[in-house]
Amino acid sequence: MNKIFLVVMIITLSVKANYLLIPMDEEQTNHLKAYGIVYWVLQNGIEVQWLLNYRGGSFMCVYNIKIHNECNIRGVKCEIITDAKATSIIDYISQPDVNMDVVKLEKAPKIAVYAPPNKLPWDDAVMLALNYAEIPYDRIYDDEVIRGDLKKYDWLHLHHEDFTGQYGKFWSAYRNTQWYQEDVKLQTETAQKYGFTKVSQLKLHVAKVIKQYVFNGGFLFAMCSATDTYDIALAAENTDICDFPFDGDPPDPNAQEKLNYDNCLAFRNFKVSTNPYEYEHSDIDVSHTRKVNVNDDYFTLFDFSAKWDPVPTMLCQNHENIIKGFMGQTTAFKKDLIKPNVLIMGENKSLNEARYIYGIHGKGFFVFYGGHDPEDYQHFVYDPPTNLDIYKNSSGYRLILNNVLFPAAKKKKLKT
Repeated sequence: MNKIFLVVMIITLSVKANYLLIPMDEEQTNHLKAYGIVYWVLQNGIEVQWLLNYRGGSFMCVYNIKIHNECNIRGVKCEIITDAKATSIIDYISQPDVNMDVVKLEKAPKIAVYAPPNKLPWDDAVMLALNYAEIPYDRIYDDEVIRGDLKKYDWLHLHHEDFTGQYGKFWSAYRNTQWYQEDVKLQTETAQKYGFTKVSQLKLHVAKVIKQYVFNGGFLFAMCSATDTYDIALAAENTDICDFPFDGDPPDPNAQEKLNYDNCLAFRNFKVSTNPYEYEHSDIDVSHTRKVNVNDDYFTLFDFSAKWDPVPTMLCQNHENIIKGFMGQTTAFKKDLIKPNVLIMGENKSLNEARYIYGIHGKGFFVFYGGHDPEDYQHFVYDPPTNLDIYKNSSGYRLILNNVLFPAAKKKKLKT
């Protein structure tokens, strides 16, 4: 009799427990690995529903014992819910006066990280996040970009690159170090291989190829110095902003007047710094002008309409809307220098700075996120990598992983 009862219970549960909910509110045990679970589910051909603004941007899919087991293995909290419960959640979200919506994730995006093959004495937050979440990616650099490999990918992240050809402006402090000299050697040899006389010309070419990739429908994500130096390089297409230590000759004395801001994705009207001793590229970045105590350093995410503005809503999903600040070579962007068609998604209003911005170029999208590491306030050269096991519920790192899943969304839902 007990065996019959047990069999009946198992059958009853299998009938009713038709969906798996991965909550992304404060109850989630590991927010970062939850994104990896969703990516893994998509890899296995199973559709996932992203419940925008519902319990911190939770995920829901058809119940599968393998998914359930994988959540347990990776330490990700999940809830088995009945078909009726799943229907009631969708019905609630669909109410016109509720600022929530459902976006279907259909296919695991193919991901590339533009990062140099040589080892530099700092780490990249996106690569740390992808590795921790167990999301696969290809590492590419100038050779792959130039030969046309970008068309293979849905999502491209720019490592902390200096697209102006000034090697991060590390010359003043680190020019005698082995890693700096090896980086200069690698970049110079690559430029010469492709017929460029200067590294700045190589990087400009790469930046233009990436811009075309976005125009054709790609998704570009960049952090720290890869944000502003990218646009600076595009603006300086017809002039020389590099001083003697970087390219063997002085900058154009009229470089500022020759900048073409129409070439830029996100910024305009900025002033470049051609001083090789200054650890700054332009006045886009606020690192050296901001006056804020570490305990008061934060930025606030905007609250968008999920039903009318699904893209920024998706990119801002979080269990917290006030994110603690963190510095970088490019910490945040001066709001006055952001193009009017670019959407600010996160800002520190009192400092007049934007931290997290989004824009459209052609058929594609780009997101720039200021700062180096969301869980290391002031990450220095030679500092060890952040251990994300300590920060598995990081709201700052969640913004990175929102972007990783964005290309998986059903495109019809995201028309802007």
